[in-house]
Amino acid sequence: MTVTTPTHHILTVLVENKPGVLTRVAGLFARRGFNIVSLAVAPTDDERFSRITVVVDVESAPLEQVIKQLDKLVNVVKITELAPGDSVQRELLLATVAATPEIRGQIIELVGVFEGRILGVGPDELTVCLDGSPEKVNDFEQMIRPYGIVALQRTGRVALPKLDRRHPPQLHGIDAEAS
Repeated sequence: MTVTTPTHHILTVLVENKPGVLTRVAGLFARRGFNIVSLAVAPTDDERFSRITVVVDVESAPLEQVIKQLDKLVNVVKITELAPGDSVQRELLLATVAATPEIRGQIIELVGVFEGRILGVGPDELTVCLDGSPEKVNDFEQMIRPYGIVALQRTGRVALPKLDRRHPPQLHGIDAEAS
């Protein structure tokens, strides 16, 4: 049995939510020749911080070097590597697909099988939405491609660590004796 080493690594980078931070992070990747496979950025539950989820091609640079360079940036608060097996990963796909009345039912059925949604219906097109694991989104994209993709947008991967199920959750702010 051969074990394959992943060529992509997922990093979540907690940064100060300030203008220019994303430019500095992206600039670092460009200057160092690190290939970004996917990049997603959004504020966290604390408005002072944003989380950047970046999928890095480690064949373009050693992961340790990427982390060291990121850690040197002033606005970077914390860097976490997420192993695929230890993280929950999701991606969103929006697509407008050619859908004449004769084949529309096939596309609607396919969207249903993948647990997607129809967002818009035109005379000869459907706009569909699907979220899920990157593999599921890839599979769906390949299945709708033969119908004719008019427009397509994917968000890029977002990820968080999986929850530790070995320890029961702690109740915060609740008097345990009252329950």
